[in-house]
Amino acid sequence: MAKYRKLGRTSDQRKALLRSQVTALLYHGKIVTTEARAKEVRKIAEKLIALAVKEKDNFEEVTVKAKVARKDADGKRVKEVVDGKRVTVYDEVDKTIKKDLPSRLHARHQMIKVLYPVKEVPTEGKGRKKNTKKVDLPAKLFDEIAPKYTNRNGGYTRIVKIGQRKGDGALEVVLELV
Repeated sequence: MAKYRKLGRTSDQRKALLRSQVTALLYHGKIVTTEARAKEVRKIAEKLIALAVKEKDNFEEVTVKAKVARKDADGKRVKEVVDGKRVTVYDEVDKTIKKDLPSRLHARHQMIKVLYPVKEVPTEGKGRKKNTKKVDLPAKLFDEIAPKYTNRNGGYTRIVKIGQRKGDGALEVVLELV
């Protein structure tokens, strides 16, 4: 018996397909796909969630001084003229950040190897680069998804069959986080 399904694709195509579907599953919470793909995506997603559950509390909070640009009412940076040049004015602010311990940092790197970067585009600004935000999926895994599954030993996803696809008759399923 094979260790994995080949899904009728070359290895690089298969890896890209699985990575994109795992990313979509963790970002949106559920995806619609074929049964064979869902079973492969489930394996990868369950491992990532288990890793996040194991390492979710493995950090320390540190207070750091940061330089932040002063902004006016419109949200634009305040500039002053110094020696004939316009220079941005900065304020020092104390920020509390989460510093990953080595094992959590390693887990984060393992997640980044699998997950694609995701950009969130606001609905009113579609088509423009302005206001797009990078979504930190490993942070979402640690902070939002993992706390839901602390008392659960595996079985973080569910496959629900929804019938056959019209075009080729492939069995379609919904793969969702429980």
